[in-house]
Amino acid sequence: MVVKLLVVDDHGLVREGLLLGLKALGPETQVFGAADASEANQILETEELDLMLLDLMLPSVQGLSYLRLVRRRFPNLRVVVLSALDEPNMVAQVMKAGAAGFVSKASSVADLLGALRSVLAGETYLPETMEAEVNRSDTVKKGGNRLEKRFGVTPAQARVLELLAEGRGNRAIAALLGVTEGTVKIHVSAILKSMGLTNRAEVALTVVRKQR
Repeated sequence: MVVKLLVVDDHGLVREGLLLGLKALGPETQVFGAADASEANQILETEELDLMLLDLMLPSVQGLSYLRLVRRRFPNLRVVVLSALDEPNMVAQVMKAGAAGFVSKASSVADLLGALRSVLAGETYLPETMEAEVNRSDTVKKGGNRLEKRFGVTPAQARVLELLAEGRGNRAIAALLGVTEGTVKIHVSAILKSMGLTNRAEVALTVVRKQR
């Protein structure tokens, strides 16, 4: 049986390496590559695909938002997210957004192939090392509620604030929350004003001190 897979990753060497490696799934495997959401959409409209391997950090579009869009437009397409951002909270958001699996970019090719075989067989895949953490992870929700009360910020600002306290940059925060970098910047400015601080380092230090 022919299996059609799409790799969406803006790094050419990574994408080409994945396309080559995925042929090990079987002789009838057909692989397609896209550097961004626009290219991916063109392929999605013309090919009946079985699985998409999606990098969250794409240019011009936020990975979680694009994942949700793909799941709405192509509900039968199974999506496995491939990302270097593998914290339990983020992985939990990916799975809630409709992914059928998550694979860290630190994984081996053998692990990736095993994950894709599981997903193609109708299963949901998470690495054993993070499955328990993801399943019990509600840190974002609980932590956000505490930060809202403690610092007088909105729920959306609290989510940004928690990631700021972890030392995340705007791009990483945007990818984790499925919003634009512009939205993150607006939230950061509001947080600084609300807390009476002047920079991100002061924010992180204040949050850490008050959570002890």
